[in-house]
Amino acid sequence: MADSPVLLYETKENGRIVVVTMNRPERMNALGGGLREALYSSFERFAEDDDAWVMVLTGAGDKAFCAGNDLVETSEIRRGLIPPRPVRRLPIFPLSETLDCWKPIIGAINGYAIAGGFMIAMQCDIRIAAEHAEMGIAEVRWNMGAGWLHDISRQMHLQHALELVLWGDRRISAQRAYEMGWVNRVVPKEKLLDEAMEWAERVLYLAPRSMRNLKEIIYRGWSMDPANARAFSRALEQNLVGMEDSIEGPTAFAEKRRPAFKNR
Repeated sequence: MADSPVLLYETKENGRIVVVTMNRPERMNALGGGLREALYSSFERFAEDDDAWVMVLTGAGDKAFCAGNDLVETSEIRRGLIPPRPVRRLPIFPLSETLDCWKPIIGAINGYAIAGGFMIAMQCDIRIAAEHAEMGIAEVRWNMGAGWLHDISRQMHLQHALELVLWGDRRISAQRAYEMGWVNRVVPKEKLLDEAMEWAERVLYLAPRSMRNLKEIIYRGWSMDPANARAFSRALEQNLVGMEDSIEGPTAFAEKRRPAFKNR
């Protein structure tokens, strides 16, 4: 089902896999024309849907994942050529912490991921890139800010982050992003969605509450001192006690079969 012409929100596998496609290929999936608001709403919808276990996020076409802010639209608005679009400004990033969403998100980066498009890719836990994809943070080229950059040093080494951000006059290749440790896999473009869906389908056979707990421990523990991180981890582990899935996991192991988790 499509909630908006500029964004497709589809569900698969009885609603457990959500595929979100930014759908402005004629503008390189730039964040204009209502796409920003539709994308934010899709994240909220995914976070609130108990049936949804994993998201695959991508862009339409094979030229761009997302080119960031739509500077053409911004220029037209600032010159009075078109009226300002009502914008629902949301302090949504970092996504997981803000929405308390600890479900895994897989990014299928099908082309340029630039500036704000890079920011959106940062919200993904696993990033799979097509061989032709390029990434960059170009704010220094246009004297623009990037208040969302505070999280980048927890996703790559500091030296790599500085290379990418301070020398933003050039984009990096998918292979270079892989070498930096920011991209998990680089695949031919015709195999990109198949690879992303394979990762998503694997999630369906894993314990969802355990997975969400572990993601939260990794993300929140990054900013905690070791003692608090250990205490937080032990406390979070307690929400597995008494779950049906906590019986199903060991039982399936003993019976030498795949678990059938229900998230309850």
